[in-house]
Amino acid sequence: MSNTLTAILTQILARGMMPLRERVMMTRLVNTDYSTEAGRKGQTIDIPLSASMTATAVTPAATPSAPTDLTPTTAQISLTNWQHASFGLNDQEMGRIRADQDFIPLQMEEAFKALATKINTSVFANYKDVYGYVGTAATTPFGAGVEVMSATDIRKTLNKQLCPRDNRRAVLDYDAEAAALNLAQFSDAEKRGSATTKTEGEIGKVFGINWYGDDGVPSHTAGTVTSSPVAGDTAIGSATVTVSGGSGNYLEGDIITIAGDTQTYVVGATCDSSSGTLAIDPPLKVAITGGSAPAITLKASHVVNLAFHRDAFGLAMRAPDMGLKELAGVNLGNVISSVTLADPVTKLIMRLEYIRGYKMLIWDIDCLWGTTCVSPERACRLAG
Repeated sequence: MSNTLTAILTQILARGMMPLRERVMMTRLVNTDYSTEAGRKGQTIDIPLSASMTATAVTPAATPSAPTDLTPTTAQISLTNWQHASFGLNDQEMGRIRADQDFIPLQMEEAFKALATKINTSVFANYKDVYGYVGTAATTPFGAGVEVMSATDIRKTLNKQLCPRDNRRAVLDYDAEAAALNLAQFSDAEKRGSATTKTEGEIGKVFGINWYGDDGVPSHTAGTVTSSPVAGDTAIGSATVTVSGGSGNYLEGDIITIAGDTQTYVVGATCDSSSGTLAIDPPLKVAITGGSAPAITLKASHVVNLAFHRDAFGLAMRAPDMGLKELAGVNLGNVISSVTLADPVTKLIMRLEYIRGYKMLIWDIDCLWGTTCVSPERACRLAG
């Protein structure tokens, strides 16, 4: 009985994950800590980061030169998200699942979609750390007037940010994806050397970037800054800038520019534009001196299409251990059986439990995950 039930659980879990492969994009494109090892909410996963190095001249001598001290750092992903969804299956649906490999009960599909959407949205939310910015707010990328420049400009920005040239990918909302598919440079076989874009409906790799469409692409609502805020004197390398003369607030994730500086900066926290200290990233590239008080310009609200290297973002998933159920106050004696499955395509790790309720049987799926922006210099927004 136990082996039979485990087989059914695995079948249902695998069946539920299949529709997600067409809907969930970000989880399969970012750097994934791919493990089914059980974990608890609040645990952290360390991601090693390389230390920068500088080459030095070779000076022959009797003894070798002392090695350079390096201080590698880590980025931490905290497993802060623990979510679940439940559904019921009657005897007829159970029979069809076993007999028909294409059958997916609607309510079961909705439960899996609800969890997957939560995970996908949490990965997208890392955009608030991304300072690279090209395009124009409220102007669809690849549309009239910009066309293929949307791709070449974002490639240029990634190159300037020293983003590695391999494993680049971009995720577009469906308006931008449709505009890109309409471009001859993206879809015509005589220009691409392949007809797959028109036959498969997928953009594929163009200008060194693999392009995808996703309905979960977020929009950023910018702060309500008016008047003409200016920046105070600040040294190169500072992570904060004093601001004055405006009205309204800057919000986390806002993109600003400072007159006389071509760098775009992302705002790290809400700040009063009339008199405040603005947290920025990257650290200031051009010094502000002599009381010049350059104007600060805020980019308008925009759709956040993203281009990035795989290692720009990290996603760690774990199968929740049974201790979490104890913390949640669920009677462990009600859990008849459970199984955990890691999908190799979406990279989702989910656990399905078969729970005895009062006069009914409950199927409950849950997962535990955390996500962060590991290397913002390896990503860029394509505003729409």
